[in-house]
Amino acid sequence: MSRTSLAPAFAFKAVLALTAAVGVVGCKAPSPSGAAEALGIKKPDTPAAAQSTTPAAAEAPKPVPAELPAVVARVNGQDISKSDFERALRAIEQRAGGPVPAARRDEIYRGLLDQLVGLQLLRQESVARKVTVPDADVDKRMADLKKQFPSEQLFNEMLAAQQVSLDKFRADQRSDLAISKMMIEALKDKVTATPAQIDEFYKSNPKRFQQGERVRASHILITVPEGADGITKDKAREKADGLLKKIKAGGDFAALAKENSQDPGSAVQGGDLGYFQPGQMVGPFNEVAFKLAPGTVSELVETQFGFHIIKVVDKQAGRTVPLDEVRPQLTQFIENQNRQRETTVFVAGLRAKSKIEILI
Repeated sequence: MSRTSLAPAFAFKAVLALTAAVGVVGCKAPSPSGAAEALGIKKPDTPAAAQSTTPAAAEAPKPVPAELPAVVARVNGQDISKSDFERALRAIEQRAGGPVPAARRDEIYRGLLDQLVGLQLLRQESVARKVTVPDADVDKRMADLKKQFPSEQLFNEMLAAQQVSLDKFRADQRSDLAISKMMIEALKDKVTATPAQIDEFYKSNPKRFQQGERVRASHILITVPEGADGITKDKAREKADGLLKKIKAGGDFAALAKENSQDPGSAVQGGDLGYFQPGQMVGPFNEVAFKLAPGTVSELVETQFGFHIIKVVDKQAGRTVPLDEVRPQLTQFIENQNRQRETTVFVAGLRAKSKIEILI
């Protein structure tokens, strides 16, 4: 079952941010509210600002031609090709969950090109510094990436969709590992989150650590396909009702969820959905979950996904999360901020001494 999602415009901004300063060197960074989200803490109240295009006073991005040339940019004599750009574009569209909005095409294309230039600069610098990566490290990276796919066939289908050969993909992984190795060494003394930084951030951002009422619940879902006929729906209801009777008769909820729930994300956890706040789940599910007392089980709850049986495990009242509780996540968040800032400075230094030609 899906939780509510952010608007596509915000998704593109988040993807571009992720692939910028830190993402470009192969290190995944959380979104700006990542430390808070790790504990289910309220995000900053700025969704509208996050979804806006550009500030009114900012200069509009230069229009990008409808048809891209064979070479879109050149960095110290090395080409960034149209195919390189389009491959990167396909990747961010997949991660954002849809195509680039037409109204933001120029902005997003310019942002992506700027990041590709930064990546090329980092690749060139890793070569200049003679950074080497053992074959064993590349093999491990490839194996780890393949594990993210259910089968070798689906991995190969991903490569085909990206229009990249296995050899090219492997070479890209080696290059990314070299950049990561270089940046770890270059920034090793500059990213550590100090106790003073942690304390200052916590004191200066009290709203980020306000945690609303939360519920921890498990569920069993019997799905009903969209547009299903009455007979199919009745069969799903009958199956769910049979499971509910077993639970009421003393059946083990977690065991029944593992065996029967059709929500693959939670079934393996015995139906456990973890903690969530009001509005994070679809309407009927949310309404019932927050009314139930801990330890109780609902009647059948119908949503667009099918029929649910909900068991509330725990409830927590709203509170301010103590610093000691959030310190590990906050440390990671600040270190990622430091890394982004220092990487931006590092790349700016490379830009200042390089010849960069933007050809669109």
